[in-house]
Amino acid sequence: MKKILIIGVTAIGLAFSSCSTVPLTGRSRLNLVSDDQVLPMAFQAYSQFLTENKTAVLSSTNAQAQRVKRVGNSLILSVKSYMNNNGYADLIKDYKWEVNVVENKEMNAWCMPGGKIVVYTGLLPVTQDDAGLATVMGHEIAHAIAGHSAERMSQQMVSQGLGVAGNVALSKNAKSQSVFNTLYGVGTPLVMLNYSRNQELEADRLGLIFMAMAGYNPQSATSFWQRMAAASQGSQKPPEFLSTHPSDATRIAQIQRSIPEAQKYYKSTTGKPIK
Repeated sequence: MKKILIIGVTAIGLAFSSCSTVPLTGRSRLNLVSDDQVLPMAFQAYSQFLTENKTAVLSSTNAQAQRVKRVGNSLILSVKSYMNNNGYADLIKDYKWEVNVVENKEMNAWCMPGGKIVVYTGLLPVTQDDAGLATVMGHEIAHAIAGHSAERMSQQMVSQGLGVAGNVALSKNAKSQSVFNTLYGVGTPLVMLNYSRNQELEADRLGLIFMAMAGYNPQSATSFWQRMAAASQGSQKPPEFLSTHPSDATRIAQIQRSIPEAQKYYKSTTGKPIK
């Protein structure tokens, strides 16, 4: 009993002493791990994924790959500019940005810590245009910028007693690699990032801002998520309270509430802010 009490008190202490702030939203998050610990695992997992899917990775000369990379690079440049000019340069200083397109019928895209991005071709019919691509890629980049992976890992560490025991040297801990692999679905046929509903909604909000910074109208996001909802109707989705993802209605409603905020960052091709 005494041991449990000590662990509980230590966990609370870690929670208060190991918080950081999400850029733009200002939300405090638990962060027991550093980029020095997380990024090497992310880079290794990304390299492994590309190796295992070597024949499915589209060539840089492929028209679909060129389009995705063009939109992705536009988002990356805008995000880097914002972060570097607003006191967040340290958060992305070790990022090694990369965009790849993989031939896969699944409607999926993701961005690992450190800026490693993959878009599946199965998602492209739903994105339809550059603004649709910017919506989903901005959302995935937002997960990385917001440090959602480190936050999820920190929560898992506390629940498993890893952080409480003072063992936060992830690179030296086999259990921590297991936590990372579980979070990212590493070792399964399809990479799925396990984020909470609140993190998904936060990524929606930040994604709108990032796409606006890159010159894509955030008002287009509603149409994309409506198309995504329609395309997913045939799948068996669990009720919202049983899912890590928000319901389609919840997501679209919040996006519509967040558009005015993102609109402040939007500039048309003329370079004039849209009012």
